[in-house]
Amino acid sequence: MKITWLGHSAFRLENGSAKILIDPFFTGNPGFAGQDGKTAAEGITHILLTHGHGDHVGDTVQLARETGATVLANADLAAWLSTKGVAKVDMGNTGGTVHFDGFSVTFTNALHSSAQITEDGVSHSLGNANGLMLHFEDGPTVYHMGDTDIFSDMKLINELHQPDIGLVPIGDRFTMGGAVAALACQRFFKFENVIPCHYGSFPIIDQTPEKFVTGMEGSEARVHTPKAGDTLSF
Repeated sequence: MKITWLGHSAFRLENGSAKILIDPFFTGNPGFAGQDGKTAAEGITHILLTHGHGDHVGDTVQLARETGATVLANADLAAWLSTKGVAKVDMGNTGGTVHFDGFSVTFTNALHSSAQITEDGVSHSLGNANGLMLHFEDGPTVYHMGDTDIFSDMKLINELHQPDIGLVPIGDRFTMGGAVAALACQRFFKFENVIPCHYGSFPIIDQTPEKFVTGMEGSEARVHTPKAGDTLSF
């Protein structure tokens, strides 16, 4: 498996025939600066969304049109994307699992909001925020937590899914900060590898992963802090 951090909460995962983008926020993402969108989206088969905020939906509509990739999101967000011209939309909701060729995705809980404001200033709810648990037939299990705070049911999520790799938000203000994120990983999970995200992209969130790295000291999990655009192999 190859995992590329694309800045903020955006990732590219490659495993077998599956080429997946999660939360593909390219345009307007300072963390994506200097990267090439065509390269990041080359050959993608699926786009997975954790929730409806603009810094996570990102370039989904355009990428789906250009690549023909299937977009998976919660039911409300998926329906909204259909009205925007996304042809291949699949939907689920918290607790549900959707099966694809070679992998499945389960929607987990996340403590966050999910909406977009239209030009008339009205806020439109786009379902609940979620984490995404990816089980591969031939590869490690990957848990993208989405945007969230710590919550005690993370213990149950680990019991049910036993994820190997955690993609963990650490930037504070809109998600848990690095110290709390490290506590979540240490107390509730048995990750083999962890990649922090949702930091360093905007000035009002933490710029470095230092608090998380410090909090993970003594953990059996290996903490990776790639530069945006770097690819890790597992």
